[in-house]
Amino acid sequence: MPKTPKHILVIRLSAMGDVAMTVPVLSAFSQQFPDVKITVLTREFFTPFFRNLPNVEVFFIDVKVKHKGVLGLYKLSKELKALNIDAIADLHNVLRTKILKLFLIGKPFIQIDKGRAKKKALVSGQEFKQLKTTHQRYADVFKALGFNVDLENPSFPETVQLNKNILSKTGTRSRKWIGIAPFAAHASKMYPMDMMKEVIGELSKKYQVLLFGGGSQEIKTLKSIASKSENIVNLAGELNLNEELDVISNLDVMLSMDSGNAHLAAMLGKKVITIWGVTHPYAGFAPFNQPEDFALVADREQFPLIPTSVYGNKYPETYREASRSISSQEIINKIESILR
Repeated sequence: MPKTPKHILVIRLSAMGDVAMTVPVLSAFSQQFPDVKITVLTREFFTPFFRNLPNVEVFFIDVKVKHKGVLGLYKLSKELKALNIDAIADLHNVLRTKILKLFLIGKPFIQIDKGRAKKKALVSGQEFKQLKTTHQRYADVFKALGFNVDLENPSFPETVQLNKNILSKTGTRSRKWIGIAPFAAHASKMYPMDMMKEVIGELSKKYQVLLFGGGSQEIKTLKSIASKSENIVNLAGELNLNEELDVISNLDVMLSMDSGNAHLAAMLGKKVITIWGVTHPYAGFAPFNQPEDFALVADREQFPLIPTSVYGNKYPETYREASRSISSQEIINKIESILR
């Protein structure tokens, strides 16, 4: 191993939020170690996440066709070797990357410690305390490669000037912009839609509300909500990822579930209010650089088993709407306190 690697391969394949969480860490790395080149191995769809990072290039993995299965990973390893990489930072640590490690033998290959035992203790109720953040776990991988990345004083990209195509969707800015992303991968992580409609309706009286989501059912729901007021705009299905990031960079605040949109806004330096149902910020997935009180959590006196799981995929049926214990007024007050 060269004393200091000059070219590091960073692996993080999915999901959207996890990939977005690498961005503040890679941004700090690029600023603190400008002579080191980084190649990120990820899905092509996520390329726009890295658009503001100097010394960072993206290499696409095609898990469906070209790089499918063990033979595909062998082919991928040959392609990666041709890039003259000195070391690998595996921020994913799954079976696929373990196989890749075998094919890239001879290169320093550091894998993330996901802290599974501590997370298990958290969701089983043995311990209820803040665990190391995912951002710090990513930084620890670089530390093991000899780079002590400091996440304390982050800097963020400038606000993007919106083009005519985007402004034709958002409308020109005459009031403060609130982004709201009401969906998540699991129902247990979502704020009940009847209460979310109250929040959106109330905020739209004073502010411009921009709705984010994806998928046909979400688009249908958001279109219906947006039809209630000219101050509510549905952006789901209207913009590509690059354009969505441009809009997010112009928000005054983002309201999101424990989901990918929270991390997109945080990586751009926005203020992010998050709503937590059966998951909890203590597991380490809170968005980057946000005050603790920006995370609104379900009532643990009423729902003492929270967090029931790290990802929100396991929970007692009576916990499905745990976030109903957060009043709509509490959410509105929190947003207004930030905008004042």
